[in-house]
Amino acid sequence: MFIDTENMVSMTEANQNFSQVAKKVDKNGEVVIIKNNQPKYIIRKIGDSEPLKLTDNEKLEIIAKRILKDHKHAFEVLAE
Repeated sequence: MFIDTENMVSMTEANQNFSQVAKKVDKNGEVVIIKNNQPKYIIRKIGDSEPLKLTDNEKLEIIAKRILKDHKHAFEVLAE
């Protein structure tokens, strides 16, 4: 990964001047936050991120949990 030094800010600077960090993100696309002289975090605009990719099993698990949550009462009645 290539990190442009113009897009690097310290953790302290990010905490104290977040609005400036957000402006850098708007201007440059992303900002890398440095903690203990190591790159630790990347801040990007949401629209610029890659979409979340899930496996079929992960998708099924999410759907199953949603169905169980939404119809919990019906499943409890059926279990009796």
